[in-house]
Amino acid sequence: MKGGWVLVGLLVFWWGVVGRSAAPNEPPGSSQTGKLIYRLNGLHGYIGFQTPPAPSEYCVGMGFYTAVWRLIDRRLADFQIGLAGCWILPDNSDNKDKPLCPEGTLARQWQRRGPTWESVFQTIEGGVGYWAGNQFRYGPPKFSMNATPQCYDYEIGSPGWSFFYSREALPDDRLGIAQLSNRLLIPPDGLTFQGNPDGEFLGYTWMALPFTDPSTDDPPTGEQSWTCFLSAANFKGPIAYYIPETWSKIGKLFKCSFLYGRGLDARPGKMRGGAMEINTVPAFEAQDSHGVRYCKIPPLRFPVDPQGRSVLVQEVTYYSKAALYDAFKAWRDGGPACSGRFDLKGAWKPPLSTRTVRLDQAGKQILGLEGLFQTKVFEGNMWGLQWNDNPISPKGQFPEYFKWEGEKIIPISAQDVPPETRLGQQHFKLAKPGGPYSSPAAGAWTQPGPKLGPFRVQLADGSVVTYCWYRFIDQPSFQQYRWSDQKKAKLQALVEKIHASWPIDRDYMPPLKHGKLVALDPALLVTPPKGLEVGYVPIVTRQEWAAQYSAGPDNMRSQK
Repeated sequence: MKGGWVLVGLLVFWWGVVGRSAAPNEPPGSSQTGKLIYRLNGLHGYIGFQTPPAPSEYCVGMGFYTAVWRLIDRRLADFQIGLAGCWILPDNSDNKDKPLCPEGTLARQWQRRGPTWESVFQTIEGGVGYWAGNQFRYGPPKFSMNATPQCYDYEIGSPGWSFFYSREALPDDRLGIAQLSNRLLIPPDGLTFQGNPDGEFLGYTWMALPFTDPSTDDPPTGEQSWTCFLSAANFKGPIAYYIPETWSKIGKLFKCSFLYGRGLDARPGKMRGGAMEINTVPAFEAQDSHGVRYCKIPPLRFPVDPQGRSVLVQEVTYYSKAALYDAFKAWRDGGPACSGRFDLKGAWKPPLSTRTVRLDQAGKQILGLEGLFQTKVFEGNMWGLQWNDNPISPKGQFPEYFKWEGEKIIPISAQDVPPETRLGQQHFKLAKPGGPYSSPAAGAWTQPGPKLGPFRVQLADGSVVTYCWYRFIDQPSFQQYRWSDQKKAKLQALVEKIHASWPIDRDYMPPLKHGKLVALDPALLVTPPKGLEVGYVPIVTRQEWAAQYSAGPDNMRSQK
């Protein structure tokens, strides 16, 4: 998914090994009756959809509208579930046997991904969800970008930080996202939403755009800058892009010329569908007096319409260069103005189909879920869940309790859990606010450094974000590259045209057809200071819990 799953997977394994103190099944009357065990592998798996392979030209953009809702009722610790999202990979299907992940990378150890390791070479992931590494949980999910440019050695989730692996900023030479919007903050802990979303939709599209020309330097680099466009009730437009060198540098680092031209900077992208990834869910387990195992997980709630449907994804669209790439490149090179709107003559909407739901608990498959819900493609090419009347849980409620029957696990109602297990009395621990994300006071963050700031705002999750205004080309992510003054000036001029011409209140993606758009946290929206209206971007330099915040220097102020 959607990020952080390598670290979390290790935690799940550790808890699976040491989190138990009882044998799998004790004899009747055992002293283990009612003894509680806390696990991190209470639920795992995917609920997904798929599309047929896109026609070859529809490889430079992929997007859709995904439902946003409060999946859990409290701010839980040890919890990671992604709402419906996607994975975009560079298309290396022409390579049948040569490893794309060099020896020494993390993913090269995953032998089942061989012989090419194509699926873990490079990815764009992220989306809407909850992650185990979030420092500031507030109930609703968050939106975050994520990419794995080097075989999962590291991840990039915002203009300064990884994807919740660490609160320290990425090293200068691993920064990879260029902040593009001059109206939206991108905090390292993810974008917050307004209020309590309950099935409204957020649109997002990854579009490969030619911000720069391809380069024959060392390493050779393509021209694809994968740019994230959002469509929300109070913000529409591009927010940031991955600098092409982010993908090409692996070949130089590992002295492997075979990798040149095989990354997302140069290769067509492929998506092939998406899913909810259920990664880390806490659980309590206990036995009854007969040695039968029972388990409790937190309540998981889905939005349900009057037809008993949870519509999770709609308007899945793939794009060719005719959608935006060609017009954008012509504008960059002095041609007619480009509105930024996606031209539907370059759009292909694939038919959706469902994937078989496979969920497990502690490595054992859960059976009987089809009696509660099925994945379904609804009229209008929308995908989601159809809920059934059943005796275990109301429509839209995932079962909380499970029973082990030999090697099988089945969902049961709360009334079917023996009181002696004490599971009904258990409450899952809440997440506490974490420590601050902090940028370094040296290197790319200070040379050449910001033009104005710092400023601060408080977000809906209770955190305070500190940010500064940087000239676009002076932001930290670009400082690792020795680009010519001419290249930098051309890119800066292009971004100034975007800031002057692309407002945040018009559609870029095709508009939503069913339902309502979700609203981003208004505190994320900023207005450029006088004199910095075009060509400057607000770069987050710190995020901390509000209770820990102190007034600081006099120039630390809010723009609100």
